[in-house]
Amino acid sequence: MVTISSAENALKTLYLGVLAEQLNVGVNPLLAKIGQTTADVWGKEVVKLAPYGVNGGVGSGTESGDLPGCAGNNYAQFKLTLKNFYGNIEISDKAIRASANSAGAFVNLLNSEMDGLLKSSKFNFGRMLYGDGSGLIATTVTNTSSKTNVITVDSVKNLMEGMVIDVYDTSDAIVSNLAASRVISIDRATKEITLSASASSALGAGYKVYVQNSKGNELTGLEAIFGTGELYGLSRADYSFLNPYKVTDTTGVSTEAIQAAIDSIEEVAGGTIDFIVSSYKVRRAYIEYLALNRTNLDYMNLDGGFKALSYSGIPFVADRFVDDKTMYLLNTSDFKLHQLCDWRWIEGEGGTVLHQVANKAVYTATLVKYADLLCERPMGQAKITFSTIA
Repeated sequence: MVTISSAENALKTLYLGVLAEQLNVGVNPLLAKIGQTTADVWGKEVVKLAPYGVNGGVGSGTESGDLPGCAGNNYAQFKLTLKNFYGNIEISDKAIRASANSAGAFVNLLNSEMDGLLKSSKFNFGRMLYGDGSGLIATTVTNTSSKTNVITVDSVKNLMEGMVIDVYDTSDAIVSNLAASRVISIDRATKEITLSASASSALGAGYKVYVQNSKGNELTGLEAIFGTGELYGLSRADYSFLNPYKVTDTTGVSTEAIQAAIDSIEEVAGGTIDFIVSSYKVRRAYIEYLALNRTNLDYMNLDGGFKALSYSGIPFVADRFVDDKTMYLLNTSDFKLHQLCDWRWIEGEGGTVLHQVANKAVYTATLVKYADLLCERPMGQAKITFSTIA
C-alpha cells in the first residue's frame, strides 16, 4: 500500500540520483563540461585565490653575479556568495489516497511531477548559465488599456509558459498586482505575454521582468564575465586579467573572425579554447559561410549525449539562451561550479522530505542546491558580437 512514508523513500532513493545526474550533465553541453567541486567553499561564500601572470623570480646573469631576486606568484582573491537554487513539487493528499492501492498509478503520479520539475529546472539553470546574475529575463515595452494583463517585451528568449514572474518599474519597485504573476501564453511573433494578473497601471519602457523572487539572486553566468564594473569583488581597472577578449565584428560570421579570437587567447592569455557556443542564428550563418566556401561540415559527439559541429576539433554548439548576435569561445577548464553540496531534498525533523502545507491537504517537497559559477581566468575567454546578424 502506498503511504507518505513510501513516497518519501521513493523520492530519496529512486528519484534523487536521477534528478541530480540530469541537472548536472543533462542541462546543456556547456554545463556538462564544467567541473563541480566543494573546494574553496567557506560557510556561505566561495573564496578562491586565483593566480595570474608569471612568477618573477626568474632571470639571467653573470657567472659570479647575484642570483635573481625572489618574486613569487601573483594571487587575487575572488569572492562569491553561494546562490540558492530551489525546485518544488506538490502532491495533494487526495491524489496519494486515490493511488494508495495501485503502485503503478502512484509511480505515474510521481513520474509526472518529477518530469515537470526536471524540465523547469533544466530550463532555468540553462538560462542562468548565460546570464549576468541579475535575473533579468526581459524588458517590458508596453501594455494597453484594453488588455492590461498582456505585456509586450523586447525578447521572449528567456520566457516560457507556466513561469511565475515579477515585473518591476523604472524605480525598481514591483508593479502592483504583477508580483508572482504566471505566464499563461506567449505570442513569439509579436512578443506579447499574457499574464494571470492585470497591471493596475500602464507599463512602459524600462520596466523589467524577473523570475519570482530571483532579482539579484541568480547564478553568476557568462555575461557577468563579459560585463563591466566589478567581478568577483575586484575592480577590472585594477586587474587587467579580469578583462576577457571582446570584439564586435562587422564583416559577418567567418573562420577569420573565430580564428582571430582563438589566436588572441593563445597569444595573450596562454589559454586553449576548447568550447564554442553561439545563438542559433550565428550557427546558421556559420554553416552558410562554410557552404559558400565549399567546406564540409564535421560533427562530433559530446558527453551527455549531445552532438556538435567541429571547428578544428573544437566542439561548436548553439544554445537558445545565447543572444542572437553572440558567440562565446571558452576554456572550460577555467570554470568550476563551486557548491556546498549536490542536489538534495530539504529535510525536516526525522528526515522527512514531504511536508504538509499549512491549512491545506497538500504535500510539497523542495529540491535545493547552494552553488555558484566561478571562472579563475577571465582573460582566457572570448566573446564575438556579430553586428550583421539580423
